[in-house]
Amino acid sequence: MSRFAWLQFRAQAVVIFGGLIVVAVVLAITGPHLVHLYDTTVATCALHGDCLSAPSAFLKNDHGLQILLDALVIVVPCIVGVFVGAPLVARELESGTFRLAWTQSISRTRWVAMKLAIVGLASVAATGLLSLMVTWWSSPLDRANLSLWSSFDQRDLVPIGYAAFAFALGVLLGVVLRRTLPAMAITLVGFVTIRLLFDHFLRPKLLAPTLQHLPMNQQTVQGFGSTNGGSFMLFGGGTNVPNAWVYSSLFEDKAGHPLTSSLLSNACPQLVNGFPPPGGGGAIGISRGAIGISPGGKSAIPVPGGGRSALSNCVDKLAGTYREVVAYQPAHRYWAFQWTELAIYLAAALVLSGACVWWIRRRLS
Repeated sequence: MSRFAWLQFRAQAVVIFGGLIVVAVVLAITGPHLVHLYDTTVATCALHGDCLSAPSAFLKNDHGLQILLDALVIVVPCIVGVFVGAPLVARELESGTFRLAWTQSISRTRWVAMKLAIVGLASVAATGLLSLMVTWWSSPLDRANLSLWSSFDQRDLVPIGYAAFAFALGVLLGVVLRRTLPAMAITLVGFVTIRLLFDHFLRPKLLAPTLQHLPMNQQTVQGFGSTNGGSFMLFGGGTNVPNAWVYSSLFEDKAGHPLTSSLLSNACPQLVNGFPPPGGGGAIGISRGAIGISPGGKSAIPVPGGGRSALSNCVDKLAGTYREVVAYQPAHRYWAFQWTELAIYLAAALVLSGACVWWIRRRLS
């Protein structure tokens, strides 16, 4: 049975692992050059006195390949679910060939278990190898970018969990629907929806954020403006912790009450009255460099008269009452998030696989 399952999967395996070989060759050719550039520019920027410009210049190297690789790691788990998982059993149920297998000496449980194990493990292993290669190749870029969390779902362990979950979801939908194309379509929609919901709502709640309290002063207040939401606000500079994932940066008093738009308007009328009404289709504001952004955010305009002075006076007036509170995840929690998210997706994949076995044993005839 294991040999037969592999023979059915070998065409897909050739495509998947052939693609991995092509990616590996490209990364092996370009990767060492990228490491050399990092070592001779970003890593030694202090010697050349260009630490402000060196990282941004380095990040422009192989930019098209960066985008392609990041997209590939995101898309591959979805491909595994749609084109490998969904048709795996649905195709046999749709054509009726499963009945021939069940008339042999192979039980239903063994039949589906071997398919899940061989095809699923091979697909997950391929995704893991791709993630490993892309993580290695991108490591100089990630170090220069200092934005560890922005590529969280394209690096290290979590793509393995995504692939396992997508595969099991596709198989279960194929078993339940008994039709290949509907199973593929619903797998695509379901997987993308779950990923988006998890990324935006569940991942930020896996661990409670760290709170950092900073004094309100001319250094921590980066600017003032109005937003599309129709309110005036001061913009904080956020935390200075490297590679932090910042949830929010708000100004609060010692009792925890936020600095609202109305409070800001009452406290700093000279600053607020110098700007057009909030909203208008874009942001408008002033920064410490006294730059205005027009509605729509597409062009710079002169700051209203006395804007820089009004901002400075407003900060001095509020400094004794308010402080900046930054909620963030520090870089050292990165691996805790990786392992936790991987465990959640693998556990969900096991549950879905168990549901596949149960459905075939109890509901199919």
